[in-house]
Amino acid sequence: MTAQAGAAFDAFLRTTAPEAAERRPWTSADGPMPVLYLSHGAPPLFDEADWIDRLFAWAQRLPKPKGILIVSAHWESAPLMLSSPEAGTPLVYDFGGFDERFFRMRYATPDASAMAERVAAAMPDAEPLHRHPSRGLDHGAWVPLKVMYPDGDVPVLQLSIPTHDPDRLMGIGRRLRPLRDEGYLVIGSGFMTHGLPYIDFSDRVPGWSSDFDAWAAEALAAGDVDTLASYRSKAPGMPYAHPTVDHYVPLFIAYGAASEAEQAAETVIDGFWFGLSRRSFQLA
Repeated sequence: MTAQAGAAFDAFLRTTAPEAAERRPWTSADGPMPVLYLSHGAPPLFDEADWIDRLFAWAQRLPKPKGILIVSAHWESAPLMLSSPEAGTPLVYDFGGFDERFFRMRYATPDASAMAERVAAAMPDAEPLHRHPSRGLDHGAWVPLKVMYPDGDVPVLQLSIPTHDPDRLMGIGRRLRPLRDEGYLVIGSGFMTHGLPYIDFSDRVPGWSSDFDAWAAEALAAGDVDTLASYRSKAPGMPYAHPTVDHYVPLFIAYGAASEAEQAAETVIDGFWFGLSRRSFQLA
């Protein structure tokens, strides 16, 4: 950790972030945008230089998307709901106990109305989509995106999680799949293990976290969605790895948005943060 909160992020803004201006916008010749699952960390991610560099390098390898639709563990809502598409929608500071600086951060993104209409059109009558008039992006969205897209020049919308059922979440993801062909980036944002009550915030990695991570890594590499969906009965380390499952289930939106030929995941970020697995992956 650094002495000044967010010092690593400040250094990144000075030295590396300007490279984002060189990104080439997505075109139809690129084919579908990939699908991502991020272990998003929390505001102290801005103190982790290596993590910042990895997230930014990941975005640098991709064409600049037309828009980003992100599903965060921190917005569980029934029915299914979209955040406000207005430009510069205020952020949601849904955390506590961190440095005051993180409550003053901003991430003003462009108007996302066109994307909101496209997402709404993709949802069937059986899965009605409601639109929140004012909700902005919570930290599961703006924290990683502020690193990956530091210029804030890509429209962003957040989609709520209306259920923990893997089949239903994959069904929602399948409805979003055509958006990838139009240059939109679909992201599930959670944390591969999230047993916060059971960690001591040291560098020690608990067995339940490393065991769950190894199990998930094998299933992800094999594209074994059935095993991933059976995590309650098959995954080692439960329920400690996920005393609540909100940080795990966004991956099923991601898998639904991927085709059958794209099920084998490429892990892009691995390792542990205070004992929690930060495994993050890309499909296609």
